[in-house]
Amino acid sequence: MKKAFIKSICAAALLPFAARAKTEAALAGTRTPESRTKLKLVSAVALVLVGVTALIILPARATPPAGVSQVVIAHGTFDEIDIFAKTDINLGKRTDYWKAMINTKGASHLYVVQNTVAPGGSFGWHSHTGPSLIIVMSGVATEYEGNDPTCTPRIHPAGSTFVDSGEATGHLVRNDGSVNLVVTVVRLVPEGAMQRVDLDNPGYCPGLN
Repeated sequence: MKKAFIKSICAAALLPFAARAKTEAALAGTRTPESRTKLKLVSAVALVLVGVTALIILPARATPPAGVSQVVIAHGTFDEIDIFAKTDINLGKRTDYWKAMINTKGASHLYVVQNTVAPGGSFGWHSHTGPSLIIVMSGVATEYEGNDPTCTPRIHPAGSTFVDSGEATGHLVRNDGSVNLVVTVVRLVPEGAMQRVDLDNPGYCPGLN
């Protein structure tokens, strides 16, 4: 349906070009200065219509980060990781354990970074090539998920934490507060891969980048 709609708009916008071609063929020997001026005007209008049509049908692109600065605290490469940890957290009940597992294939790169976002700033729509553990040091992080059609914000105040699994649908994190948002991030990605992948606005939150 969308493709047919786009084709119909483009066809309508290009009608003046077809009309001009037919007119030129018919009036090749009888064209006057006035007729040539009219044809040029029709062509100019057609070009404007095509440009406007393109602006209407093109999706909104993700904006780059705005008001964001980053400090890399540490980073390093790890060979394949295959660990399973189990800690008894209740000595009186031997089945009560805390557990953790990390299992990677191929070399990985670990980043520890601190991001500061000025009031009104934004990371833009994006995803990551690996999971991230985020600690909100100060301010409030407002997060929107790329797969949430309700565009419901998730609020992460200072002292809270959240996990970004790095899913392809991505997310948007903004600072809608009046003070700097500061987050510390621990991120694991494939060795040699970029940390961030820019995404288009998913369309659920038009104008929100």
